[in-house]
Amino acid sequence: MATNERANSPNPANAHQEKMDVKSKLSTLWIFAALNYLYCDVLGLMDPELLSQYLGGNINGIELTPGFLLGAGILVEIPIAMVLLSRALPYRANRWATIAAGTIMTAVQSASLFVGTPAPYYLFFSVIEIATTVLIVWFAWNWREPVGQVELYEPELSVSRR
Repeated sequence: MATNERANSPNPANAHQEKMDVKSKLSTLWIFAALNYLYCDVLGLMDPELLSQYLGGNINGIELTPGFLLGAGILVEIPIAMVLLSRALPYRANRWATIAAGTIMTAVQSASLFVGTPAPYYLFFSVIEIATTVLIVWFAWNWREPVGQVELYEPELSVSRR
């Protein structure tokens, strides 16, 4: 086998040299963040003290109104939507949406640590979530537009011809 063939062949030893594109990296980090948010919430349902507050409709002095639940739903939707948007949006919109979403999620998660006394599992997940969203913002902030590439949104239309 020639040297060029070896360099171009799919070899696990060469796999570490391939870089993940920024869109894939951001999307993957958003998946990681979303799973951590969700699993922390699942553990909260197993916490007897927190569960009794859920059932009473008041958590650490915060009333669980329909408006509050809508706001919580919107916050949870941000990382879920960013999984898709970080792959689909063109560079400029993607970069700024990612910076905005990551900053919001970092601020909200940081602020949540000052509501009541967080349980150890909540602190554990919060550190991971905050570190992840800070990393997301850092990647987006340092992301530079590919030179010579113009991204255009072109929806694929599937037309059946008989």
